Amino acid sequence: MVREQTCCFTGHRELSVWGRKQLAAKLEATITGLIDRGIIFYGAGGARGFDTLAAQTVLKLKPNYPSIKLILVLPCLTQTRCWRPEDIAEYERIKAQADKVVYTARQYTRGCMFKRNRHLVDNSSVCVCYLTKDSGGTAYTVDYAEKKGLEIINLAT
Repeated sequence: MVREQTCCFTGHRELSVWGRKQLAAKLEATITGLIDRGIIFYGAGGARGFDTLAAQTVLKLKPNYPSIKLILVLPCLTQTRCWRPEDIAEYERIKAQADKVVYTARQYTRGCMFKRNRHLVDNSSVCVCYLTKDSGGTAYTVDYAEKKGLEIINLAT
C-alpha cells in the first residue's frame, strides 16, 4: 500500500439509529471525493459501528470504482467473540469481500486494539472519522493521526 493513496477509518461502535442514514450518505460522498483525489486504499478495523459502515460503503462503491481496495486491519483472530450472531455474519461477509486482511495479533491482548489503530494510521495519509467525544479509542486514534500529520475528516461535525 502506498501511504499517500491510503485512507483509514475510525469511529464509535455505537451509532445513532436516527442519524445512521445521513451518516452513510455523508460517508459515501466523502469516499467518492477521496477517490476523485486518487485515494484508492481504504483501511478499516473491523469493529462494529462506524468501521462496519465504512467497510460496507467501500464495498458498495467498488462496482463503480473497481480500482479501490478494502483492507481490513483486524486486532486479533477472536475479535468477534461475544458478538451477536447477526454482527458476526456481517463481519464475515465483509471479510470475504475484502481485498486484503491483516491481523496485528493472533490472540486478544490488552493493547491489540491500539496496535490495530496505530497500524491503520501509520499506513495512511487521510483519516475519516466519526468522533463525538473526547475520550476512548476513537479519540486516541484521531489524536495519534493528528500527531502523525494525517488529514482528518470528522463526519460528526
